[in-house]
Amino acid sequence: MKSLLSTSLRVAALLALSTGVAFAEDGGAAASWGPVGAGLGIGLAVLGGGLAQGKTAGAALEGMARNPQAAGSLLTPMIIGLALIESLVLLAFLVTNGMVKG
Repeated sequence: MKSLLSTSLRVAALLALSTGVAFAEDGGAAASWGPVGAGLGIGLAVLGGGLAQGKTAGAALEGMARNPQAAGSLLTPMIIGLALIESLVLLAFLVTNGMVKG
């Protein structure tokens, strides 16, 4: 799974970097790749955010299952962590939205 994700990220980065170089002389053609880059960017951000939230929730629930008395002390940091992960995905959405419009 890690090698597939790593390979996918490398291919996406290579695609994003090579299109800007290939269309450097033609100013109009390079601008048309903005939505493609934005789609790849938000897709990777959502994928990473989903994996991170799943791992965070899984680890917290495993800790609660092993020690039920610690459930109250684990719940608040888990929710704060999930909110911070979600905020990074929303920030990526704003940045990629700016790529399309700007």
